[in-house]
Amino acid sequence: MKEDQFRILYKKAVDSMKPGEEMKKELIDKLEQTQERKRPRKTVYIAASIVLAAGIGLAAPNIWQQLNGQSTQGQIAQVTPGPSEPGNSGTNAPGSIVIPKLELPDTKSGFMADMIALVVYKDNIYTQSATRINAADAAALRGDKLGRTTGGIDEWSGKDKYIELASNIGETDIYSVKGYDSNFLIMSYLEINGEVFAELYEHTNGITVNSGADLFGKLNLEGRFTSAQWESFDSWNNGQQQYTPLADDEALNGFLKALQAAKPLAAEPLIAQGIYDSEDRKVLYLQLDDNARVELTLFGQGLVRYGQAPVFFEVESGTFQQLWDSMKP
Repeated sequence: MKEDQFRILYKKAVDSMKPGEEMKKELIDKLEQTQERKRPRKTVYIAASIVLAAGIGLAAPNIWQQLNGQSTQGQIAQVTPGPSEPGNSGTNAPGSIVIPKLELPDTKSGFMADMIALVVYKDNIYTQSATRINAADAAALRGDKLGRTTGGIDEWSGKDKYIELASNIGETDIYSVKGYDSNFLIMSYLEINGEVFAELYEHTNGITVNSGADLFGKLNLEGRFTSAQWESFDSWNNGQQQYTPLADDEALNGFLKALQAAKPLAAEPLIAQGIYDSEDRKVLYLQLDDNARVELTLFGQGLVRYGQAPVFFEVESGTFQQLWDSMKP
């Protein structure tokens, strides 16, 4: 199974499915067995070291909730109240979204969660990024070496295991990424018999989001994309990878500009209301001038989501609709 296809199956499970515990286990077993049969061991250095699915949101794509056991108000992105509303400390703008720091799991709670790929760096948890790079382009993006992971984290690890550069991806070198702030993005990089294995990890927790610029600004999108493609929900959902080129025109450029000013919305209420039940979705892929590829999910309601950050963005309706309407087979 190709790595892109494996990722699609994995992401599809995270974003779309709502199985019971028995079905979760069956899905995980099948994915793991397929991966083991179809892919040479040395080519799954990162993917095979990840314990796959159940604990990060088969019921809902919210790792903040799942990795910490039973959900509490403090584990979910919160909307800052208005100036006269209770709970407004005055430190954040009304309507901003506070994404709490991803807390380390507490095994004493009795909750065990399988986890996505993660690295601990500067006392923060970086999780696998929704921005991808090809192995051939990774060396050119390597910045300063930050250290080497120790591996060893699994779903049974207590807080004492989450030390600097601990991870669940095995032992590999960690680098900063040229053109990006290492407080946001880092890279794992390993060569085995001349073959490169590289992944990006991002820190999107413990931040306050007042507008799209607070997240998308970290990706430096404007003026840097060299091409764009989109994929229908049906293609994405079935792993068909049927990509359609998107013109570099007013619709796309206007959308990217509006994305910076987009209004953030907490993900939890939208997920609870069933936003992922609808197939009214399209996936936008932006190829940047450094060959990184950014993936954005667009929802017909005029919303955008990036990766697993527990926040959606409401883009100005006319600008969103213009781009949406341009995405035709």
